[in-house]
Amino acid sequence: MGPITPTSSLEATLHRRLAQRESQGRLRYLNVPKPDLIDFSSNDYLSLSQDLVVRDALIAQLTDPNNKVSPSSNERLIGSGGSRLLDGNSAFVENLERKLSEFHSSQAALLFSSAYDANVGLISCVPGAHDVIMYDNLIHASIHDGMRLSRATKRIPFAHSSIIRHTRELSAELERDGISEPQGLELTLKRLINGDQQVKSGESNVFICVEALYSMDGDIADLKYVSDAVKTLLPRGNGHIIVDEAHSIGVLGSGGRGLVCQLGLQDQIWARVVGFGKAMGCAGGAVLCSSIARHYLINYARTLIYTTAMSFPSLASINVAYDHMINGQAEARRRNLSMLIQYCHAKLKSLDERLKPTTAALRIPKSPSNSPIIPLFTSYPKCLASHCQISGFMIRPIVAPTVPRGQERIRICLHAANTTKQIDGLFLEIERWLGHLNQECGTTELHISTSLPGMSKARI
Repeated sequence: MGPITPTSSLEATLHRRLAQRESQGRLRYLNVPKPDLIDFSSNDYLSLSQDLVVRDALIAQLTDPNNKVSPSSNERLIGSGGSRLLDGNSAFVENLERKLSEFHSSQAALLFSSAYDANVGLISCVPGAHDVIMYDNLIHASIHDGMRLSRATKRIPFAHSSIIRHTRELSAELERDGISEPQGLELTLKRLINGDQQVKSGESNVFICVEALYSMDGDIADLKYVSDAVKTLLPRGNGHIIVDEAHSIGVLGSGGRGLVCQLGLQDQIWARVVGFGKAMGCAGGAVLCSSIARHYLINYARTLIYTTAMSFPSLASINVAYDHMINGQAEARRRNLSMLIQYCHAKLKSLDERLKPTTAALRIPKSPSNSPIIPLFTSYPKCLASHCQISGFMIRPIVAPTVPRGQERIRICLHAANTTKQIDGLFLEIERWLGHLNQECGTTELHISTSLPGMSKARI
């Protein structure tokens, strides 16, 4: 952090907090991405933000004077003019919401400025004072912020590993040994029911919050298991599942409709939150829900009521992205992304079998999924990411507090526009880094020499 002279006691306090975070290696900065690096970092999974067909369709919708879908009666083409409840609503946005609900097989949809706002608005206003929120302990920060604003006083975490198919057995073993913290979904729910008569009788609602595809671990929730557990343990129908599908739409399900549609669970999930800033290549979010829930959110969700509605260019970008999905033009990209995911896992397996890196150096997921997000756990995430960036590949380190201490990693995000040649090049650099690591530090050292190539900027 550069030299800063505080101008007041408040600024001095803020400066001390920043200096403390810097001393811990956790200080964040805004950096402009280098355009010449090969992208293995962004959330643009289908590379739609670079698609010329999508771009041309957007330009045509924004500039065609004969366009029949005028954004509103007063033809505001830039700003929306106010909140949805005042002057920011239009026939265009309501038609777009109907398109979203039809595509994702939901009764209704309500647009928000971001998936973050959608989560905060939903969680903060729906649960009542006597209701309970149960949440995956690795749930997104927006759910936590929604819970802080919620009237619900009972907010209970459960172990993420308990809703992931390949880790559920281990999670159950830890529970039996009494060392699981927090405990799994089923045991947590059973204890809640046994200790809360209002929940047991069905008077209080229980909201179970999970993600479909997790952005840090790249694993996919076993939603069928979650749905079955909730139906079995809460037979009075007071269990309501909320699924964040921000990272799964576009990638999973027929035509990119998401995990809930892939599993045919539309009628079992109370609400879904979708985001358009990942595979859809634009920005914004929406809640997919019943018509009654939509009307309730219009009346109570503060992140909808007290903010300016989305502008027409933002709405148009969502509209053309969905048209691209609906007419099947994105299918070639989806197939290519799926192929690249399998190719990358094969490269990882080969690297692991040939080099046998130590756990501290590199730990590779043992259960490949269909996710474009692939974490590589390492005790030296900044060091490895720096080496990859210097070598021409945009890879970012993920460290605490974004992930728990001891779970630091780099994250490979694959995109439809990537190539097998680019993946080969990335893994060649990871192998080179491992070679330098072993040569300079041995296989048991936890210290990295900053004199190694590509490591001078690393802060371990």
